[in-house]
Amino acid sequence: MATAGKVIKCKAAVAWEAGKPLSIEEVEVAPPQAMEVRVKILFTALCHTDVYFWEAKGQTPVFPRIFGHEAGGIVESVGEGVTELAPGDHVLPVFTGECKECPHCKSAESNMCDLLRINTDRGVMLSDGKSRFSIDGKPIYHFVGTSTFSEYTVLHVGCVAKINPEAPLDKVCVLSCGISTGLGASINVAKPPKGSTVAIFGLGAVGLAAAEGARIAGASRIIGIDLNANRFEEARKFGCTEFVNPKDHNKPVQEVLIEMTNGGVDRSVECTGNINAMIQAFECVHDGWGVAVLVGVPHKDAEFKTHPMNFLNERTLKGTFFGNFKPRTDLPNVVEMYMKKELEVEKFITHSVPFSEINKAFDLMAKGEGIRCIIRMEN
Repeated sequence: MATAGKVIKCKAAVAWEAGKPLSIEEVEVAPPQAMEVRVKILFTALCHTDVYFWEAKGQTPVFPRIFGHEAGGIVESVGEGVTELAPGDHVLPVFTGECKECPHCKSAESNMCDLLRINTDRGVMLSDGKSRFSIDGKPIYHFVGTSTFSEYTVLHVGCVAKINPEAPLDKVCVLSCGISTGLGASINVAKPPKGSTVAIFGLGAVGLAAAEGARIAGASRIIGIDLNANRFEEARKFGCTEFVNPKDHNKPVQEVLIEMTNGGVDRSVECTGNINAMIQAFECVHDGWGVAVLVGVPHKDAEFKTHPMNFLNERTLKGTFFGNFKPRTDLPNVVEMYMKKELEVEKFITHSVPFSEINKAFDLMAKGEGIRCIIRMEN
């Protein structure tokens, strides 16, 4: 492309300070360095993680910053040493990576790359410790190595999944974070047997994706647990067959579920990050074979407390990161699940706004409206 090797001027939504609406600015995007890729973003979505770090209530604030990590785009140019990608490739940027060289990447069991696993505090590129974004020569910081709220962004090659060019980017862009996390928690980690009973704690985007995974796996009962009963009807589209609102009961939810299922559920997937829900998700699984999977990220001071007999009675507790998918190896296959109509993605997408109205997406999430809002970079 004619822009290869040159600085690109483009629009980006910049967060100048915590909690303040994003501002559309002209930024300069430097060319990719060794093992980096510059990508033209066509569609991006807002995920709760963006909002959490934009609010910057519980972590190190890094501003000014370009947020965004759930997206789809096309490779514009590649840096030195990049052989797996070429200009024109259709890709999904990913907030975590796969270097393919470290012990984690070489392990069939792990996706937690030593080099590229998520780092929320770092606002610069790994190769030289500098940002590729600037305004008037002053750096604008990256977010989780992706920064997709920009018409062009620069990523490490290990954080870019090359996908089928036939796949519609305005749909599959949502597979680069939350949907894959929930889906993988069910199909890769919980692995519910056909005909089993599964409890899903939290019916946001990740929980609904976990329900969808349980449906694909052939679970016969999928029980959705949420404090917001307004989510229940929508959740039926994702395979949920029945619901429990803890507020409707005067005893612990795990006891309610054990009674409903004659001894406990076969599998549970916890998608809230609330420590009490995590404990409930473990204590509600059946002795002898029950498996609970934790997906939600807890408060930094949270402690998991349960009686050791719950383990000795043959219950299993597992955790997962990004649904145990390796980004470059496995995401293309998740896209193929969509292409083969095994996985439905459209039902996760409830809103769409042009890039100029990106703050509307933040407003929708603040009100708890919808599941995913797609932001169209080109009108």
